[in-house]
Amino acid sequence: MDFTSLHELLRSTYQEMLPLAGEMTGIAKGIAGLGALFYMALRVWSSLARAEPVDVYPLLRPFVLGFCIMFFPTVVLGTMNTVLSPVVQGTEAMVNKQEGQLAELTAKRDKLKEEAYLRNPETAYLVSNEKFDQKIEEMGIIGPEDAITIAGMYAERAAYQTKQWFMNLIHDLMELLFHAAGLIIDTLRTFILIVLSILGPVVFGIAVWDGLSGSLTAWFSRYISVYLWLPVSSILTALLTKIQVLMIQKDISALSDPNYLPDSGSWYYIVFFLIGMVGYFCVPTVAGWIIEAGGGIGSYGRNVNQVAQRGMQGAYAGGKAAAAGAGASIGNLGGRIKGALIKGK
Repeated sequence: MDFTSLHELLRSTYQEMLPLAGEMTGIAKGIAGLGALFYMALRVWSSLARAEPVDVYPLLRPFVLGFCIMFFPTVVLGTMNTVLSPVVQGTEAMVNKQEGQLAELTAKRDKLKEEAYLRNPETAYLVSNEKFDQKIEEMGIIGPEDAITIAGMYAERAAYQTKQWFMNLIHDLMELLFHAAGLIIDTLRTFILIVLSILGPVVFGIAVWDGLSGSLTAWFSRYISVYLWLPVSSILTALLTKIQVLMIQKDISALSDPNYLPDSGSWYYIVFFLIGMVGYFCVPTVAGWIIEAGGGIGSYGRNVNQVAQRGMQGAYAGGKAAAAGAGASIGNLGGRIKGALIKGK
């Protein structure tokens, strides 16, 4: 599954939804106009009642907010997205660089791992059909005792292939969940940004009213905080990818030794996928540390973290049960084969 295209689809959806903010300008103009009437009347009346000159500068505030409402998609959203988009592009460049290096090193490690198995006569027949047939041919005339040996070779090879299949299955499943967690965060981010963008003119209109100006500051802080979810998640992805690159480089260095026998397991990669899934659901909290959003965004981040912890506990328990079931099945199969061979002997 190509998750990159899904992320691009979410961005195009956000761009397609931005013009809808212009449809809310009519409602926002009415709210802002009524608020400006009371706002200016209160300040002019207060100055006249105190026999003081009227301060013109505070009276310009409704006009500035009205200008922002009239050209909200271009002046407000366009300016903020232009300022913040380089941060997204910079973090994505980090991820693309690390992922390209990871793919190159993974192919090199797999090739060296296969060569290491083929160098060892005791393990070459496990990975190569040609070596397996060659080893049987070297046995010459097959008798009853050789039949037991050949059956054991078949059983050992089947167990190796089953283990490889199971490890690849778990690896692919964890990788799928890892990318799905990132897609969930990006989808929630897009949804919240669309809501803030469409209802932004109404917020600006409400901010004209005296005593409600704090809603404007809250809107800006929440928009920036949610917008930074994607850069924070990209930094997390780049960090985890870099760790995998370092681990693969360590494996490549070990495989360069002719006497080294590679391990068929890759559980440490699966562990980092689990860490990445938990880390993705901590993105709202980390973004809130960069700029304090307050309000519902902070409690939302805490709720997401709690859901992530319960989900990881369930995934860990399910993984243990699956591994135990697979191990029991393989052990049961091996025991039956061994028992049948002993009876045949």
